[in-house]
Amino acid sequence: MNIAVIGTGYVGLVSGICYAELGHQVICVDNDPAKIATLQNGGVPIYEPGLQELSVKNMSAGRLSYTSDLNGAVRQSEIVIIAVGTPSLPNGEANLSYIDQAAAEIADAMNGYKIIAVKSTVPVGTNERVRDLIRSRTSERFDSISLPEFLREGSAVRDTMHPDRIVIGADSPSAADTMAELHRALTDQIMVTDIRTAEMVKYASNAFLATKISFINEIANICEKVGADVTRVAEGMGYDKRIGPAFLKAGIGYGGSCFPKDTRALIQIAGHVDYEFKLLRSVVEVNQDQRFSVIRKLETIFEGDLQGKTISVWGLSFKPNTDDVRESPALEIIRHLVGSGAQVKAYDPIAMPNFQHLFGQSGVVWCQEALEAATGADALCLLTEWDEFAQVDLRQLQTLLRKPILIDGRNVFNEEDLAGTAFVYYSIGRPRLNQGVKEEIPILQY
Repeated sequence: MNIAVIGTGYVGLVSGICYAELGHQVICVDNDPAKIATLQNGGVPIYEPGLQELSVKNMSAGRLSYTSDLNGAVRQSEIVIIAVGTPSLPNGEANLSYIDQAAAEIADAMNGYKIIAVKSTVPVGTNERVRDLIRSRTSERFDSISLPEFLREGSAVRDTMHPDRIVIGADSPSAADTMAELHRALTDQIMVTDIRTAEMVKYASNAFLATKISFINEIANICEKVGADVTRVAEGMGYDKRIGPAFLKAGIGYGGSCFPKDTRALIQIAGHVDYEFKLLRSVVEVNQDQRFSVIRKLETIFEGDLQGKTISVWGLSFKPNTDDVRESPALEIIRHLVGSGAQVKAYDPIAMPNFQHLFGQSGVVWCQEALEAATGADALCLLTEWDEFAQVDLRQLQTLLRKPILIDGRNVFNEEDLAGTAFVYYSIGRPRLNQGVKEEIPILQY
């Protein structure tokens, strides 16, 4: 099939490259000339394991190309996929201006029947909005499809090539059949439904996963107070097939471009139909507060005074295997530390350029190695669970810190890792482990 993908962000770029990998002719379109030049020259503008190699492979095979010419791409294609951004507006609603712009340009380029699929995450009713906008600008025939995505940053290629399911929202049976055929090589778990239901599946899925994360973080906070181990609690819960183990890892909360944006948008969607989504509001509130558990632990250790303290931060991206720092807990944590008079030494193996661009320079020393960031620090905060951090020699690390204080915001280390070290160690939702002592104590020391 001939496919045009409009937008080369995470969703559009990964989807376009993977469609080419399946053997289709794909043109990826973006209105950013610098991004297109990077792609045409064999690079990719995002860090995603395996993506660059697949891009180069499929360009070399002649199945994949990049362009800023939306008109030409649409005219050459039978399927047009809209995958532009829908960032949050100040009130939490999704900004649909990029969707509207793409739809208008697609309409003006139409030269015959097309299937137009919206892969961007959009509020219920947006596909009808796109359909009506295109109809107002062209007399050409087309069918409108909702094609929500469910990829995860850091494993986006794998998720695209091996999806749990494909959801297709369509009013036209023939268009639905075509889209099902496009994805049949990936999975036989293909759900065809009406358009509004497909739009809602995406929001409901992300909201539920966000709810699981906030729930286990609340359990972790209780575990700290009663002397239970949240990792074992989550393990015990996960054996229940009704619950499952996924997204039950306690930490400092979710971030990224999807969960924060989509939870806020769904709250707004509910509000527009006079429904108060109380549960989801609490999920957002819990997640916002959870990242400050690191700050609270530091303030306990230093008796409320961070002025003049040197704090090392390991991990700036919102999760490992991505350079995405949008809504990363590290942003607010470091801002608070700097605002409290602390000197921050920060390191991330991939995401530092993006973080620096978003954060600015003031109050932070940007380090090129993890151990450099730790040297001379009064405490170390691990905020992203990169493999590099899990593999560090803790005995060497403790000799570099001014004080052997480690706050593990992702529960990377365990009792065996810390045996024989002098670390004063905080984790999330785990008790003091030596000799089974259960009393409440502000500093967990092995």
